[in-house]
Amino acid sequence: LLGGNGAGKSTAMKAIFGLVEVRSGSIYYKGIDITNCRPDKAAQLRIGYVPQEHNVFPTLTVHENLEMGAYLRRDNFSFLLDRVYELFPPIKEKRRQAVTALSGGQRQMVAMGRAMMLEPELLLLDEPTAGLSPKFKELILDKVREINKSGVSVLMVEQNAREALALADRGYVLVMGRNRYEDTGKNLLASREVGEMFLGG
Repeated sequence: LLGGNGAGKSTAMKAIFGLVEVRSGSIYYKGIDITNCRPDKAAQLRIGYVPQEHNVFPTLTVHENLEMGAYLRRDNFSFLLDRVYELFPPIKEKRRQAVTALSGGQRQMVAMGRAMMLEPELLLLDEPTAGLSPKFKELILDKVREINKSGVSVLMVEQNAREALALADRGYVLVMGRNRYEDTGKNLLASREVGEMFLGG
């Protein structure tokens, strides 16, 4: 999802996950009407959501944050912890530390890792590289690609539009809350109009 500030990108994410009221229109997921469903219902449908801000529990350790992502499970989820640490090695060695001691990129890994504890089929990522160093931006986008290749569908809002479109199967450009352009990532990258409006020419 691309668009200028105030275009409705984050609101669209929150609407899918049931965090804002949908006043018109409908949201369908796998043929199920999930319009105005509760977030816990969205989680039960294996939809994971990582907001841009306030996306970790600051008073908890890395490990405890990840455990919070498995709150719906009643089985032994230690294999999921192992899987997350394998996906994000930098946070494994810091698993007993409070997340406040981590860098911004490491905190983002914790937030994404917690969402992966649901074993999501759809992962919603709101600006996952915002405020990160170039090194961590590249790493996080690589992890998004890896997650997607594992079979998880990803819907992402991303300020680094060129990089996002380069890895996206499809792109959607919102203008004033409406879908103005929709095409493959490759075609949107090649579009002169989209380039002039959103990609710096």
